Amino acid sequence: MTDTRDLALPAGYPELLVELKNRVREARTKALRTVNTQLVELYWSIGRAILERQEIESWGSGVIGRLAEDLRVEFPEMKGLSRRNLFYMRGFAAAWPDPIVQQPVAQLPWGHVTVLLDKAETSAQRAWYASAAVEYGWSRNVLLNMMMSKSMERTGAAPSNFVQQLVAPESELAQQVAKDPYNFEFLGLSGEVAERDLENALANRITETLRELGPGFSFVGRQVHFDVDGDDYYVDLLFFHIEQLRYVVIELKTGKFQPEWAGKLNFYVALVDDTLRRDHHNETIGILICGTKNDRSVRYSLGRSTSPMAVAAYTYDKLPVAERDALPAEDNLVAALEWAEPNEHTDFDSEDV
Repeated sequence: MTDTRDLALPAGYPELLVELKNRVREARTKALRTVNTQLVELYWSIGRAILERQEIESWGSGVIGRLAEDLRVEFPEMKGLSRRNLFYMRGFAAAWPDPIVQQPVAQLPWGHVTVLLDKAETSAQRAWYASAAVEYGWSRNVLLNMMMSKSMERTGAAPSNFVQQLVAPESELAQQVAKDPYNFEFLGLSGEVAERDLENALANRITETLRELGPGFSFVGRQVHFDVDGDDYYVDLLFFHIEQLRYVVIELKTGKFQPEWAGKLNFYVALVDDTLRRDHHNETIGILICGTKNDRSVRYSLGRSTSPMAVAAYTYDKLPVAERDALPAEDNLVAALEWAEPNEHTDFDSEDV
């Protein structure tokens, strides 16, 4: 075989190689997505068939178990035909009664679908989290974390003056940026914390902070300095929202909301908007994140502010030590669940998922 390593290559060869590598990667990714979509559609159709038979013939869990055995005998190479997975398929078809071909859930891996079935309580939650997982490429663990922290319920919940200060649909988009409350449990803090310590912790755990803030945020800096004719000002945290093309000023306060804090944030938003914003950027917005707040006081304060702003609370405490100690140990809890007698309603676990 001829060794081509010493061959003199044309000038455009490296660029062509990069292009072809990208084509191969894109084709492989597309092929994997196609296979995944076909598998998810198959599982939905199996679940639908089981549901229809149960309605007509009142199938019990024993019949579904036998069906799983017969299918695995016929298709021993397929790992997804267990009894437990058949119950997932039935739940899948019940949760999405309409064909899923054009729905976001069809683009998710099966493991994501089982998380949605396990953790979502309503069809609205399932639809929201499925769409977000597809749009932002959430891994299964990220999807689980988002659902456990009730990201949907908190997104867009912060009181704001966006409707008054921004035109539609900018106001609706800006509102979706502001959660309430923010969950900073990943910082591992408890008790009273100084504002600077909270700020440092968020900056030091920037990956988790960005995930909690939501998709689209890019970190610009902390204690960002501005010189206004010799007067020094420092913005706690400054971000740029890539999708909305706008700066987002975040001020941190550890106590209960005070009206004067809104005035300070109003000034900082105007300052950033005037000094950093470019013609192609949308208006800068501000988010004040504080320990607690009275929403009525917040709305009075925001009503007279001239900059688009929102006010949200935060939480970072885990369960108190006494309550954590009262819970059974994780190993004991897992062992208890493994020994529990399965039934057709609780038979959803991680096997073959």
